[in-house]
Amino acid sequence: MARATSRFVCQACGAVTAKWAGRCDSCQEWNTIVEEAVPDAAPKGLGSRGGKALEFVGLDSVSPDQPRRASGIAEFDRVTGGGLVPGSAILIGGDPGIGKSTLLLQVVCRMSAETPCAYISGEEAVDQVRMRATRLGLGEARVQLAAATNVRDIVATLDVRDGPRVVVIDSIQTMYVDALDSAPGTVAQVRASAAELIRVAKRRGICVLMVGHVTKEGAIAGPRVLEHMVDAVIYFEGERGHQFRILRGVKNRFGPTDEIGVFEMTEGGLMEVANPSELFLAERRGDVSGACVFAGLEGTRPVLVEIQALVAPSPLGTPRRAVVGWDSARLAMVLAVLEARCGVAIGANDVYLNVAGGLRVTEPAADLAVAAALLSSLSGEPVPADTVVFGEIGLSGEIRAVSQTETRLKEAAKLGFASAIMPRRRARKGRAMANLKDGPLLREIGHLDDLIPLFGDAAERSRRDR
Repeated sequence: MARATSRFVCQACGAVTAKWAGRCDSCQEWNTIVEEAVPDAAPKGLGSRGGKALEFVGLDSVSPDQPRRASGIAEFDRVTGGGLVPGSAILIGGDPGIGKSTLLLQVVCRMSAETPCAYISGEEAVDQVRMRATRLGLGEARVQLAAATNVRDIVATLDVRDGPRVVVIDSIQTMYVDALDSAPGTVAQVRASAAELIRVAKRRGICVLMVGHVTKEGAIAGPRVLEHMVDAVIYFEGERGHQFRILRGVKNRFGPTDEIGVFEMTEGGLMEVANPSELFLAERRGDVSGACVFAGLEGTRPVLVEIQALVAPSPLGTPRRAVVGWDSARLAMVLAVLEARCGVAIGANDVYLNVAGGLRVTEPAADLAVAAALLSSLSGEPVPADTVVFGEIGLSGEIRAVSQTETRLKEAAKLGFASAIMPRRRARKGRAMANLKDGPLLREIGHLDDLIPLFGDAAERSRRDR
C-alpha cells in the first residue's frame, strides 16, 4: 500500500496546495483550506499496458429509445424536460428550509404508484421522513425509506436487478466514502460520493435525485466539478416572506435550460401553479404610480410580473439604491442612461426597485419596464393599467428588440391587456406580427426619450429643471 501523506484542499473551489494557508489563492476565500490524507503516489504504468481497446460506433448507429418517467407534477416535469430519464443524475439546490426535501418527497410519492422509488436520508431519521409524508397526506405511498450516509452500503443496495428505479439522496453533502479519511462534506468526499452514485445510476438505469446544500452566495456548496458530473442542475428559489417557489433549471442534458416551474407553499405541501402570470398579478392595483407590468420570458414560458419602483428625495449625501429581484448593476445602467441621454434628474433621490411575487428577473428585456416604473414614480403618473412593457435599453438610449415578441403579446392578450409599449419591429418580422388578431394595441418606440412624454408634465419638468 502506498504511504499516506497530507495535502491541503480548498473546500470552496477544490484547489490543492502543499501547505495550509488562511486564504485560498485560487478563489480568495478565507478559512476554507482543510488537510486531507491521500496516497503518496498515483499508480504508474497507465497507457498501452493493461488497457482494453475501445469500440467506437458511428453517429448513425441506432440507439433504443428510453421513455421518460413522468412524475405526475406538471411543473416539475416541465423543468426536467418532460420527465425523468432513466440512468440520469439530477442535482437540486436551494436555501435551507425552502422546500427541497418536501418537493422531492412529493415527487417520489407520486411516482411510487407505477415505479419503485426509494428515499435515502442522511439528515433525518426514517420516522421524521414518515411524519412529514403523513402531514402532506402521502402516508399511504409505496416509497421505501432508509437513513444512511455510507455510500458503500447505498451502492450495494441499489446495484441489484430488481432495485428501485428512482432514488432520492438527501443530501449529497452528508454522504461519505469510507476509503477516504476526510470528513463528509469535504471536496474529496462530495466528489467521490457523487461519482459512485452516478456510476451505479448509469449501470442500472436508475434516476438519482441528489439534494445539494448552497453557500451564502446561493451557489451549490462543494466542488464545482459536481455540477459538471450530473446531467441536470436545478435550483429551488424563493423568498421566505412569499408563498411562491420557483424551480429553475440551469443545466439539462436532456431538455431546455432556463425553464421554470412555479409552486405555492401551502399547509398541504407544494402546490403547482398552472398560470403563474395570473397569480403574480392577483394583488395588483392599476392606479398606483411606480408600478409597471413586464411581459417576460422564462425559458419557453411567458410570465407577466409587476415591477415596482419608488423614487423619493434622499436626506443622505449618498442616495440609496435598493433592489429586490433584479440586477442592481442593471438598475445603475438604466439610471445612468436616463440621466445622461434623456436629461431626467434622478441622481439625488433614493431609488427602490422590487419585483413583486418573489420572482427573480434576469433577462435584459426588463430594462424598459424598469425605466417606465421609475418615470412613473418620479412623475406621479401611473402607467396605464392595461399596458405591458418590455424592451432592452442600450447605452445610447436606443430601445433594442427582444426575442419571442409574439409569445409575450399573446400572453398579455390572454390576460386582458389592451396595449403594449415595446421596441420597434424589424421589417422582416412585420408580416409575422401582423398575423396577431385581437392582440394588444402596439406602441413602438425607438429611443428612451419617446417614453418620457407618456408620463405627463412632471417628467418633462424633471428634464427641464436639470
